[in-house]
Amino acid sequence: MLQKIGFAPGINKQITPTGAEGQWIDCDNVRFRYGTPEKIGGWNQLGNVNENELTGAGRGLHHFINSQSRRYAIIGTNRILYAFSGGVFYDIHPIKSTTTLTSAFSTTNGSPTVTITFSTSHNIGPNDIILLDNFTAITDSNFGASDFDNKKFMVTSVPSATTLTITMPSNESGSGATTSGGIRVQHYFPVGTPVQEKGYGWGLGSWGGEASSAVTTTLNGALGDNEFGTGGSGTSIVLTDATQFPDTGTNFIKVGTEEISYTGVTGGTTLTGITRAVRGTTRAAHSSGATVTNTSDFGAWNQETSEGLALDPGMWSIDNFGDKAICLIHDGACFSWDSSLGNATETRAAIITGAPTASRHMVVSTPDRHLVFFGTETTIGDTSTQDDMFIRFSDQEDINTYAPSATNTAGTQRLADGSRIMGAIRGRDAIYVWTDTALFTQRFVGQPFTFAFSQVGTNCGLVGQNACVEVDGAAYWMSENGFFRFAGRLESLSCLVEDFVYDDINLLSGNQMVSAGLNNLFGEVIWFYPSATSDVINKCVAYNYFDSSPQRPVWTVGTLDRTMWRDSAVFGQPHALDYDAGNDSSFDVVGNTEGRTAYYEHEVGTDQNRNGTITAILANISSGDFDISQRRGITGQSTGIADIRGDGEFLMKIRRFIPDFISQTGTTRITLQLRNFPNDTQASSSLGPFDITSSTQKVDTRARARAIALKVENTAVSQSWKLGTFRLDIQPDGRR
Repeated sequence: MLQKIGFAPGINKQITPTGAEGQWIDCDNVRFRYGTPEKIGGWNQLGNVNENELTGAGRGLHHFINSQSRRYAIIGTNRILYAFSGGVFYDIHPIKSTTTLTSAFSTTNGSPTVTITFSTSHNIGPNDIILLDNFTAITDSNFGASDFDNKKFMVTSVPSATTLTITMPSNESGSGATTSGGIRVQHYFPVGTPVQEKGYGWGLGSWGGEASSAVTTTLNGALGDNEFGTGGSGTSIVLTDATQFPDTGTNFIKVGTEEISYTGVTGGTTLTGITRAVRGTTRAAHSSGATVTNTSDFGAWNQETSEGLALDPGMWSIDNFGDKAICLIHDGACFSWDSSLGNATETRAAIITGAPTASRHMVVSTPDRHLVFFGTETTIGDTSTQDDMFIRFSDQEDINTYAPSATNTAGTQRLADGSRIMGAIRGRDAIYVWTDTALFTQRFVGQPFTFAFSQVGTNCGLVGQNACVEVDGAAYWMSENGFFRFAGRLESLSCLVEDFVYDDINLLSGNQMVSAGLNNLFGEVIWFYPSATSDVINKCVAYNYFDSSPQRPVWTVGTLDRTMWRDSAVFGQPHALDYDAGNDSSFDVVGNTEGRTAYYEHEVGTDQNRNGTITAILANISSGDFDISQRRGITGQSTGIADIRGDGEFLMKIRRFIPDFISQTGTTRITLQLRNFPNDTQASSSLGPFDITSSTQKVDTRARARAIALKVENTAVSQSWKLGTFRLDIQPDGRR
C-alpha cells in the first residue's frame, strides 16, 4: 500500500544513517524553508565584463547609502581597496609613498623581467602593489608608455634596498635597456598575505632534556619603517642582551607584531644578517626599549619541539561614519574615503590624522558616533605599544581626536579576560566585543565614562575576526568549541552537524579565514570556513533561525565558498566575495600572483553566472535509512500491511513511488538507495536514478531491501526544486 515518507527539517550528522530514520543526513546547496528542503538561489557576477576580477583575496566588504542616496560597496582585498557603485569598480586604495625616478629601467633581451632602480631606499616589499605614471622613453627597449603609464604592477622581487623587479606580460625584444627612462612610482599601503600562513613558536622538549622557553630582551636603538636595522642603516640589530639567542643558521625574533630573521650574533648584543617583515608579517617602526622575543625553534635531546602558530592574513575592518567610508588594515593604519565629494571615485582613501597607526579591528559606534579601535596602541603613533587587549575611542563626532580630556568623550579601556581581542560588531543597543575566550558588551552611557563595559560570557571566544553577525538584537558567532547566541543571555546553539564541522575545519592555519554572513531573506546565518586540507575557504555551514526550535535546530552544510558576505539591506539582494586562488587574471594589476576575487549578487535565478558563462548549481539532499515492520491486528496476527520506521526485522518490496514537489523547474533526479545491513554500501545497490519532471505521475519499480534512503538532486542548468511529500508503495516481504 502507499505510505507517505516524511523527514524532520535540517541535517543530522551526529548519528549513523541507520539511526537517522526520518531525518536528512547530508546536503549541498540546499536550504530549509518552512521545514521543507529546496535548492538555493543562483548568483550573478557584478561589474562590467572583463573589468570585474579583483586582485587578491577579498577580506573586507561593507555596504552603505550616502546622503546623496548613492549605494556603495567598499571591498578590501589583501592588496587593493575598491569602491563599487553603478556597476563599476573604482580603485580608492591609499598611497603610502610617491617617488619620481630618472634612469629607472633595466631590461634584458628575451626576458619579461624589468628592474626599477631608486636613488634611495624604497621600502617596498615583494608582492606589494605599485602604480606607475609620468613615463619617459626607454632606450634599447620595445617597452613604452602604453606598457607602463597608469598601470598597476605587483612587485616580483626586491633584490636590494634600492631596486625592485616587475614582470611584463611579454619578453623584451630590444637589445635591453640599462638604467634609462623615467617614471613616477606610487606605492600602495601593504595589507598582507592572501591566506593565513603558518609560523612557528617555541615548545617544550620531552624525556630527559631541558628546553629553552621564550627568551626576551629589548631593543638598544630604534627600528625605522624600512629594511634597515637599528641606527637607520645596515643589516644588524643591537639588543640589550643577545647571549641566549641561537647563533647558528637562520633564526627569528618578534618585535611588536613584526617578525625578523637573522643569521648571526656578534658581541653578545648584535644580530646580523637581518631580514625585516618575514613569515607574512608587516614591517613597522619600533622604539628603543621595545620588547624583543626569540621565536626561533628550540629543542631538547635533538627533538623537534616547535608548535604551529598562525600568522594573520591581510584583512580589513570597514564601516562608515556618515558619508565617509572608514577602512582599517588589520594590525595597521586606518583611512577614510569621502563618498560625498563630486569627484569621489577619482579620489583615494587618506590616513586619518591623529588616529592609532596599529589596530586589530575597528567599529563605528552609533548613534553616539565614536570611532572605536580594538587591539590598538597605548601610545598613538608608536606601533611597538600595540596591545591586543586595549581599546581606544575617539571624541564624539570627531574621528581625529583621541586624547581624553575633561571637555571631550575620547577614552580608553583594557579588557581582562583573554589574550587578544578577536573582533567586534555593532548591535541594537551595544557593541559586542569578543576576545579569544570571552564576550563583552560596550554600551554608550555618556560623560564622564562614555562607555560601560560588561563581561557577559566566558569560554565562548570568537574563532576569527569575521566569524560573527548580529540580527534582530541577537549576536551569533562561531567559537573554537561550538556555536553561540547572545540576546540578553548567553546560549550554546544545539548543532546536529557540530562534530562534522569541527572535525573538518582548519583552525590551525585558518581560524581568521572563517567568515559569517547573514541571509535575512531566508533567516540564515552562514559560516564559511577552510576544510582541514585547505588553506582557502571551501566549505560552509548554515543555521536557520526562522525554522529552528529548541527541540529541532535546523542546520545545513555545503561547499559554497565565500570569503565575505553581506545581507540584502542596501542592494536588495545578498552580495558576496568569492576568492579563486588558482587564477591570477585580475583586470587591473600586471603580474598578479595572488589569485582573484569575484563579486556576486545572490538569490537570483537558478544558476551561477560568471562573466556571462552560465553553469549549473548542483544541489542534493540525502535521507537516513528507513525500514518497516508488519502491522498486526488486535489478536497479534499479521495484517500484511507495512509500518514505515520499523525495526528492520523484515525485508520490504518496493513496487512504485509517487513524487511530489511544491515547485519544480526542469528535471529533478531521484535515487532510492537500498541496502540490507548498515555497513552495506548504498551505491552498490541503488534503484534509479530516475529523472522526474512536473508531468511525472509515478515511477514503477521492482526491488527488495531491508532499508531505503532517498536522494534528491539536480544535474543541469535551469533546474530548481522544492520538495513535497513522497509516497512509496511497499509491503513486507519476509525476514530473509
